[in-house]
Amino acid sequence: MDGAVPAVKMRDITKRFGSVVANDKCWLDIYRGEILALLGENGSGKTTLMNMLSGIYFPDEGEIFIDGKPVVISSPRSAFDLGIGMIHQHFKLVDVFTAAENIILGLPGKLDIHAAKEKIMDICTKYGFVIDPDQKVYDMSVSQKQTVEIIKVLYRGAEILILDEPTAVLTPQETDRLFAVLRNMRDDGKAIVIITHKMHEVESLSDRVAVLRKGHFTGDMLTKNTNIQEMTNMMVGRPVELNIKRTETVDPKPRIQVQGLTIKDAEGTVKLDNVSFTANSGEVLGVAGISGCGQKELLEAIAGLQVVESGSICYVRDNGEKEELIGKDPLKIKSLGVALSFVPEDRLGMGLVGDMDIGNNMMLRTYRDSKGIFTNRKDPYHVAHQMVDFLEIVTPSVETPVRRLSGGNVQKVLVGREISNAPTVLLTAYATRGLDINSSYMIYDLINEQKQRGVSVIYVGEDLDVLVALCDRVLVLCGGKVSGIVDGRKTDKRELGAMMTKLGGMTNE
Repeated sequence: MDGAVPAVKMRDITKRFGSVVANDKCWLDIYRGEILALLGENGSGKTTLMNMLSGIYFPDEGEIFIDGKPVVISSPRSAFDLGIGMIHQHFKLVDVFTAAENIILGLPGKLDIHAAKEKIMDICTKYGFVIDPDQKVYDMSVSQKQTVEIIKVLYRGAEILILDEPTAVLTPQETDRLFAVLRNMRDDGKAIVIITHKMHEVESLSDRVAVLRKGHFTGDMLTKNTNIQEMTNMMVGRPVELNIKRTETVDPKPRIQVQGLTIKDAEGTVKLDNVSFTANSGEVLGVAGISGCGQKELLEAIAGLQVVESGSICYVRDNGEKEELIGKDPLKIKSLGVALSFVPEDRLGMGLVGDMDIGNNMMLRTYRDSKGIFTNRKDPYHVAHQMVDFLEIVTPSVETPVRRLSGGNVQKVLVGREISNAPTVLLTAYATRGLDINSSYMIYDLINEQKQRGVSVIYVGEDLDVLVALCDRVLVLCGGKVSGIVDGRKTDKRELGAMMTKLGGMTNE
């Protein structure tokens, strides 16, 4: 912005983690009264750069200037003192506290909860937030929790806000409301940075984009002067084809039949209520729903990891013979010749062992196939090398513990391992969550390859544009019930969003 002094100026910022250089002499300018989209592939250093601005990491080299003055940001508190607040992908809230209690938590001095509520409502009125200060966090939707996090940093006086993947689990309607609030904040003179992989959101929301590639700053430009293809090419360093090639279904036959499935959690809350559908071989069945509407429980039940209250889940063989899966654990399911591959939403909690390297995580799927008392380490490491090359996983080696990889690269390891298992049913929960656009399209291509091989793919996704473009049919959940099953070629994200928030109005197919 010509003539304006940047609210934030970062110069020659370098950060190393052992032999890995996450940021290498990066430059970045952030201005008041603008929304800056920070773009880059997984492992390009976006979040690391912002973590240094927000005081979580300390740079090894370089300088940071706030309003033209050099500063040292040694902790999140010193960042707050400079008016910098970051809203992370994973919220940092206390579930049993109210919104107001979370917002003022950790502030020094004697706290007046009534005065705090008045200040919170003033912030809501000014920017367009909708929140009940007395609502407990455990009763909130994902969107409401995010609102609490944003108000929390505004309450502390933040003028520079950083949002990491802010729309990852929001419906289109919730995204629109968030964007309206962010524009109000921008118009009030706030400096806003969003880290996102959703390029259509970059086009609609941001004023300027800055691009990192492999830890280096490659340039910035006004959003109105560029397009998705140009931005993607800058991120990757070469032309990238951006097209989900939805193939025709391949001799679809029933593969998984679910009837009257009801599941309750440990507290007795109904997570799935009388859910019925059929997933066919040679097709991609999408599952859409607001976060927490039973998607996780549905996939875990099919994979043999979830206790079922009532109902039936049958695996249908090629000859039409049915095998009931309820009551069988994953090992028993595998011993019956039912090949299920499961990509859970909690990639490090359920999918991978963080302290184990890539090769050993691959071996978790195959070690029982070894002969004798020794495990076969050669084949898993061979597959790991192939996966690293094909999926362009950024890692020093296949011997690197997966917890040291960026979130997107951890996701690549998990998806690659499950697909390499040659399943007949592939269950995926948010397979591209946190992945850059180039990597996401690789995964879409892999899913279509599985479909062409006759695999039944059940794809739980949060990006409704992708669900419409990739899936043959989309099952929509609302409050644990089936709101409808629609043809992916004949629906749009607005229809899906409406079905996610209001039950009924559609006919099951």
